[in-house]
Amino acid sequence: MRSHPLSQSREAGPLLQHLQNKAFAYFQYETNLQNGLVSDKTAPDWPASIAATGLALSCYPVAVERGLLGRDAAIKRTLTTLRFFRDSPQGEQPDASGYRGFYYHFLDMRSGRRAWQCELSTVDSALLFAGMLAAAAYFDEDTAEQKEIRDTANFLYQRAEWPWAQAADGTLGHGWHPESGFIPHRWQGYDEGLLLYVLALGSPTHPLPPSAYAAWSSTYEWKRCYDIDYLYCAPLFTHQLSQAWIDFRGIRDAFMRDKGIDYFENSRRATQVQQRYAIDNPLGFKGYGEHCWGITACDGPGPATLKIDGIERQFHDYVGRGAPYGIDDGTLAPWAVVASLPFAPEIVLPTLHHFIDMLQLHDAHPYGFRASFNQTWADQPGQSPGCWVSPYFFGLNLGPIVLMVENHRSGMPWQLMRGCRAIVDGLRRAGFDGGWLDAANKQVS
Repeated sequence: MRSHPLSQSREAGPLLQHLQNKAFAYFQYETNLQNGLVSDKTAPDWPASIAATGLALSCYPVAVERGLLGRDAAIKRTLTTLRFFRDSPQGEQPDASGYRGFYYHFLDMRSGRRAWQCELSTVDSALLFAGMLAAAAYFDEDTAEQKEIRDTANFLYQRAEWPWAQAADGTLGHGWHPESGFIPHRWQGYDEGLLLYVLALGSPTHPLPPSAYAAWSSTYEWKRCYDIDYLYCAPLFTHQLSQAWIDFRGIRDAFMRDKGIDYFENSRRATQVQQRYAIDNPLGFKGYGEHCWGITACDGPGPATLKIDGIERQFHDYVGRGAPYGIDDGTLAPWAVVASLPFAPEIVLPTLHHFIDMLQLHDAHPYGFRASFNQTWADQPGQSPGCWVSPYFFGLNLGPIVLMVENHRSGMPWQLMRGCRAIVDGLRRAGFDGGWLDAANKQVS
């Protein structure tokens, strides 16, 4: 079996390997091997998520390098997935798998058709395409199967008609329903849309113009929180997800050139703000502190309103929690802390030890960290004593653990995507320069 040169990089210790082992097990066992689709979460009869499926495609190369999956098995899984998306129905019919090259957010695990009358999702399609392109970058040998991976991945990415999803103000729309047309929401303000715009601009067939990126970045909010200046977005995952694939160290667009930092540094600052907020704990939630933080979009114990220790608390279910100005009901997500590992290991690692050793949130479960926990919601009827813990695992949570731990350990996912023509072109059209990008045209084909 061929060994990727990056797998020879320094090891970060058994803890990180343990985190990857547990998280990757989700993709081993929650995938339909007949079509490659990955379940959104571990609930009975739950549909597949195209985002989780894209993360699986990105995690297979890491799993091969870390000895968690054989190369032949990874090739088989990858081909099965790509062939499904290539052959699945595209069209205006409401039970298709996709339309105009994009795919519905949730697909039936068995048939692969649209589930729940969900939206055709631009950002979830982007996460799927990122996984396809990562697979194409990794499986680079001159064999019929690996050539099919590359050809099919590129065909599927290049089929997406990005200008069709562009709104009148130049930004990208969130999605579309065959019954009612485009969703009124657009990708505005800094968030996980960074990857979305890079892929949309980098398309060799149906690209967005650079003005679309300018329209998006014009809606940014630069804030000062706890004496830290940074590009604001409340949920922690928004500062991580795009950087699971793209290495933003040392490269800058016009906005970041003006601020004198890059998006990697911005994510480090966002991570520090999260910890500072938890130490401050302005709402007085149980457990928050230096080694207990991580507020993001995640599952929760609500919806419910309870009086706890004389304070009326409102709890939510799955919502976009965030800090310091977003929704906060005492629910924390350990996976979001892991995904900040490359940015701020000095505060992430002690927090992980607290979650694992003190709160025992990891090792007892087959896939490691469940989605979230809440120590304020304690000793309620039907709950375990001491702490509410989500009953579910989500593919969208566990994939970033595998990828961001690997980016911290060896940088392999970043290095793969540095050689991806679509990523390089998208970054350049968005106005990025500097660092590795200045030499990238010599490295991509």
